Amino acid sequence: MKYPAWQGVPRTEKGDPAGGGAPKRKGRSAPLEAQAKLLLTVNGLFAAANALSGTFVNVYLWKSKGDFSLIGWFTLVTHLTMALTFWIAGKWVKEHNKMNCLRAGVAVAALFYTLVLWFGDRAADWFVPLGMVIGMSSGLFWIAFNVVYFEVTGPDTRDKFNGWAGLVGSFIGMVAPWISGFLIVRLQAAQGYRLIFTLSLAVFLVGVIVSFFLKKRKSSGTYEWFLTWRCLRKDAAWRTIGLALMAQGAREGVFGFMIALLVFVHTGSEMSLGNFSLVTSAVALLSFLVAGRLLKPGSRRKAMLIGAAMLVLIILPFFWRVNFTTLLIFGIGAAIFYPLYGIPMTSIVFDRIGSDEESAKRREEYIVLRELALNGGRLLGTTVFIVVVSLTQSPAALNWLLLALGSSPLLAWYWMSKASKAGQVRKTA
Repeated sequence: MKYPAWQGVPRTEKGDPAGGGAPKRKGRSAPLEAQAKLLLTVNGLFAAANALSGTFVNVYLWKSKGDFSLIGWFTLVTHLTMALTFWIAGKWVKEHNKMNCLRAGVAVAALFYTLVLWFGDRAADWFVPLGMVIGMSSGLFWIAFNVVYFEVTGPDTRDKFNGWAGLVGSFIGMVAPWISGFLIVRLQAAQGYRLIFTLSLAVFLVGVIVSFFLKKRKSSGTYEWFLTWRCLRKDAAWRTIGLALMAQGAREGVFGFMIALLVFVHTGSEMSLGNFSLVTSAVALLSFLVAGRLLKPGSRRKAMLIGAAMLVLIILPFFWRVNFTTLLIFGIGAAIFYPLYGIPMTSIVFDRIGSDEESAKRREEYIVLRELALNGGRLLGTTVFIVVVSLTQSPAALNWLLLALGSSPLLAWYWMSKASKAGQVRKTA
């Protein structure tokens, strides 16, 4: 029996099924269909282009100014622009061609690296417009990607899709930064950075071409600009989930750039950062493969708790010493346990969106709600980071900051579990 369309079974513009509607198979996940696999390919290319250079953009800016707060402000501008783009682009995705929105996101990312190449050594002086451009790119890409992801997966394939997405991302994260680090060190630093930024630009352009093989999807309904705010005010379930997503974002906002930057600061070598990414992403590849195969709706809460608790514990070695070894211990630990936490967080929310026909019809608005909550958390975490590093950059203060923000997954688990226990999130008990 196939899932009804409101549970996430996709339809092309002609109304035909296009993946995600595979029959439910007792005891194991349904297979991914063609459009889901193609979406994974586009996501992989987007991830590859970002992995080649994204890891090193913050290092590039750091080498120019040597200022943690500058990196914080760049990140803050990025997340603020991303949140606004999600909210505004929701109308495009809801009422017009969502595939063009996805392609625009990839194209704007290519523009970002074009600007970085153009600004060269002066890039740090232009961190505000650069942050706005990359934030716009992420907003355009991910609003379209997440809507299409909802449409090409069903309740029985979401954990598998998320597992494969993590697997592909980990493989790319393993290879691409190592190649970039090698090229930067092997060539003169400036030439190396220009080369990897150019390679990223080329991969983004390939991503635009491949995206044309994704089928155009039906658009229906009118975008409700303020559904997000009304939902958070009146719907207890989404209010609780929103708190969980903000807690998730608080960690991501800082850890997304700080760990890689600390690796470079403590080693002074892009090659060491590439090696760090190689090892941690290799571990993450295996972790996502195992988690994607084994995680089932009934085990999500328990898996989230284990993952969240371990993500906190692996920060403690920093209080002994922060060096490449302890950073590598952290990286390997995060690679092992993040899938247990991250995969259920994503699957639970999208299952909630598809829990009834009315909410599924408003999937674009609910996906905007999800992203606004995540970016709200990222903005909060990054703001706290900027305040702290503006006052002090002592190792002890940074460690306590990382521990405080790094403990937020426990709050995310608490709120998501609370919603689940109350029966507000389906298929998690």
